[in-house]
Amino acid sequence: MRAFKYSIILVGLLSFSTLQAQTAVMSFNIRYDSAHDKENRWEFRKMEIVDLIKYYQPDFLGVQEAMPNQAEFLAENLDLYNYIGHGRDGENTNSEGIPLFYNISKFELLTKEIFWLSETPEKASKGWDAAYKRIVVYGVFRNKTTKDTVHIFNCHFDHRGKVARVQSAKLLLESIRKKQLAAKKVIIMGDFNSLPSENPIEILNQQFEDSYKALNYPVYGPIGTYNGFDVKSMLTKRIDYIFTKNIDVESYRSIDDKRKNNLWFSDHLPVFIKLN
Repeated sequence: MRAFKYSIILVGLLSFSTLQAQTAVMSFNIRYDSAHDKENRWEFRKMEIVDLIKYYQPDFLGVQEAMPNQAEFLAENLDLYNYIGHGRDGENTNSEGIPLFYNISKFELLTKEIFWLSETPEKASKGWDAAYKRIVVYGVFRNKTTKDTVHIFNCHFDHRGKVARVQSAKLLLESIRKKQLAAKKVIIMGDFNSLPSENPIEILNQQFEDSYKALNYPVYGPIGTYNGFDVKSMLTKRIDYIFTKNIDVESYRSIDDKRKNNLWFSDHLPVFIKLN
């Protein structure tokens, strides 16, 4: 009987330890602040986006298309988070960025870096046939409980430049190679403006695991991540991803929740995964 009680206690402790070690990750293109979006304007969506993030409680939140006012609004209203990153035109510019938020109660920032997806990644520059400058926000984080470290890359590939998207995927992998992360825990996430069958994703799949395909059972919910603010969208266009390396993916979901007025939170769905 005593051994049985000890077994129950041990199982409970192991379950609690596993729960503590779980990490939740979300990639979310929140759509830039545009006056042309009518009922989908940021002003009408922003507080409900905060509520959605608080509900799912990601430990890491990679945001795309955030203007400075949007990044600051999220930072002010998400008490448990800090973020790294600046606009794609450079530091202290009023330009669109891809801030990477992290839960400060669970993780500490060790290293941060920003580089451009171009032939000159060390300076603000537009690459190849891209329409805009594009950046990657990189951070190294340590779990305060387990002391494990994880390397995270938040990305936004160009929406027009076909060559730029392919070269961006290659540049990203080359950056990871130079950082000697082959045996490290790595997460790549973002809006890649590429379908699963297209070259940029195939290039990344050579070295990283698409979390959508990592599970041994069918994914629940929609396949696609882009809705274009169309409430009747069939949600078949998957262009937002979370890739992993040396990490076990426990669950995956494209979050198709809607606002109280039955409109979308953004023109993209958040991608949400849990890791062990």
